[in-house]
Amino acid sequence: MRWMIWLALLASILLVGCASPTAPANRYMLPDSGTTLSDGNPAPSHLLVVQPPRLAHYLDTDGIVLQLDDITLNAARQHLWAEPLGRQLERGLRTRLAERLPDTRVMRDETSLGRSEALRLRLEVDRFQGRHDGLAIASGQWQLLAPDGRLMTMQRFHVETELDDDGYPALVRALGSSWDRVAADIAAGIRQAR
Repeated sequence: MRWMIWLALLASILLVGCASPTAPANRYMLPDSGTTLSDGNPAPSHLLVVQPPRLAHYLDTDGIVLQLDDITLNAARQHLWAEPLGRQLERGLRTRLAERLPDTRVMRDETSLGRSEALRLRLEVDRFQGRHDGLAIASGQWQLLAPDGRLMTMQRFHVETELDDDGYPALVRALGSSWDRVAADIAAGIRQAR
């Protein structure tokens, strides 16, 4: 008889746990860069097509990734990207490169319409995450291709930005700062390669 009372109590606890509302997910966008486009830029003398970045498989998720130790990664369930990370990185990179390369028209791959005179930028992102020691990490590799498809330059990037505070908003802002620095390094590399 007692076991039936315990079983009923356990069942009611489980039902209450299942019925309790879950907290809504928080959604985040990477911040815009801190610089602005200046008016009166000369007509662009170069064309650059930015191809959609290839993300490491574990980054191609809604959850913001946090590295818990040297080998453990966790994609958040309640702290999510507001739109796919690849789209945010591509759009942010185009904007940042246009700001840093005023003599260059920076275009999406779909809008280039086979322009044979355009340089092409390919990007692979193997890390874009927070780390347990309070850093935001962005790393990968970029390649600049000539209009004929020849590889002009290929470089790795690895940027670490310290978080200003605890929490996911601070992490997203630090990841945005890391992406600013990646874009600055890529812009400098493009200027050298041309």
